[in-house]
Amino acid sequence: MRKNQQHLIHDILIADDTPEHLTVLRQMLAEQNYMVRPALNGEIAIKAANESPPDLILLDIRMPGMDGYEVCQQLKSEKKTRKIPVIFISALNELDDKVKAFSLGGVDYITKPFQTEEVLVRIKTHLTLRNLQKSLEDKNAQLQNALDEIKTLQGIIPICANCKKVRDDENYWNEVEGYLKKLDIMLSHSVCPDCSKKLFYYA
Repeated sequence: MRKNQQHLIHDILIADDTPEHLTVLRQMLAEQNYMVRPALNGEIAIKAANESPPDLILLDIRMPGMDGYEVCQQLKSEKKTRKIPVIFISALNELDDKVKAFSLGGVDYITKPFQTEEVLVRIKTHLTLRNLQKSLEDKNAQLQNALDEIKTLQGIIPICANCKKVRDDENYWNEVEGYLKKLDIMLSHSVCPDCSKKLFYYA
């Protein structure tokens, strides 16, 4: 089932060149009702993420060709995929490996052999954090739209089509000059060409 059909189902992309590892992870996550997409190398993972961005990526480091570090770096450099949480799963357990993973944009690091409960808890945690981030982004966008609409409405001046008087916030109708003065808008008086002809032209 696709994400747009059931928003409660999360889409997880797994990149690992070992079929046995993919099978274990896929079964583990499928039992928790996650939609799982496997990728046997970095190139496939990047293509899949760009074609349909997943909610989260499980990424092995040691892969032939493009390793996990390179995959993460490329994903984080592209607007479409940069916000996808990336959890590294690797047999590498050195501090330098973990530091590099986090510095490239990974949100977590799980060392093989992993425990099922640990993987599931970490995935759930980062999916929850990503959902909260999306919700905040949506609310900020709604707020910005509301502010833009207010600015637009503030820029509309209610003016009489006949006498050209303007209605102020207190519902009084004023001459244009008086209305502008209430807004502390300075006026520079001059005479337009048409009025100049009417006022100063002598036959």
